[in-house]
Amino acid sequence: MNWLQLAQEVIDGKVITNEDARSILNCDDDDLLPLINGAYHIRKHYYGKKVKLNMIINAKSGYCPEDCGYCSQSSKSTAEIEKYPFLSKEEILEGAKRAFENKVGTYCIVASGRGPTRKDVGVVSEAVEEIKEKYGLKVCACLGLLKEEQAAQLKEAGVDRYNHNLNTSEKHHSYITTSHTYEDRVNTVEIVKKHGISPCSGAIIGMKETKEDVIEIARALHQLDADSIPVNFLHAIEGTKLEGVHDLNPRYCLKVLALFRYINPTKEIRISGGREVNLGSLQPLGLYIANSIFLGNYLTTEGQEENQDHKMLEDLGFEIELMPKQEEVFSCH
Repeated sequence: MNWLQLAQEVIDGKVITNEDARSILNCDDDDLLPLINGAYHIRKHYYGKKVKLNMIINAKSGYCPEDCGYCSQSSKSTAEIEKYPFLSKEEILEGAKRAFENKVGTYCIVASGRGPTRKDVGVVSEAVEEIKEKYGLKVCACLGLLKEEQAAQLKEAGVDRYNHNLNTSEKHHSYITTSHTYEDRVNTVEIVKKHGISPCSGAIIGMKETKEDVIEIARALHQLDADSIPVNFLHAIEGTKLEGVHDLNPRYCLKVLALFRYINPTKEIRISGGREVNLGSLQPLGLYIANSIFLGNYLTTEGQEENQDHKMLEDLGFEIELMPKQEEVFSCH
């Protein structure tokens, strides 16, 4: 396969075939660098050498009634994690300050649970208004299944983006969770789109899915027209249904990222949870495909130190995409 030629065809408007997609995931390791080069050709065309940084604050931990097999916060999990109710507005603002200082452009307010209460939405809305005024960051909320009126309130407060991952293919979904449906997840993404909030939706790879499932979820996200696509790689946690599962290797993870880039060429592809564990020393190669990463810790697992990520981007010669207020501050240094 001539990956560079395929990449140019994608830029010119081609939708890759399922045969192309299978070729990407089954790419021989000896052909991996040419595959990455093709993916980089697409990434560079749309995003140059810019990288978007994102940071999570876990605004509510544990106490979730859902039964998601990958999650340490679910009702079925026996994992030993810190549990606490919804953070105060002040605590959320403190996290935003840290994000601003670390050159993070998108601050992600994430909470466990099936969906937010009226009080939760109120706290987030008040916090977002102040974050916008003080720091000018983009804000992504991830609060679970959302109702129409909640989406409208978050939009009015200034929420730029809402994350609700599809996680896996429709046919594999019931293996991961039975307490809500695949359609429930799609519906939440459609609701936020309806209210003018940028949709963020992605996948978790490594949950006993097939390669056909991976292709299907990449295409489903294309069909959903998600603006931002976080690609997570399972970090199996002891005490969850998927504990002990480790079916991934760094080279396959890079092929998955390439698949998502070839199928979703214009979208923000973000290397998300589990990148440190699953990509290991090949993490920098992932940035030639993706144009976005999470900085710092995730929900209940630790990430790489912020200074290591900044150093990695510097070594790659990539440029962190700053918000206007950050430009004012950091252009002086």
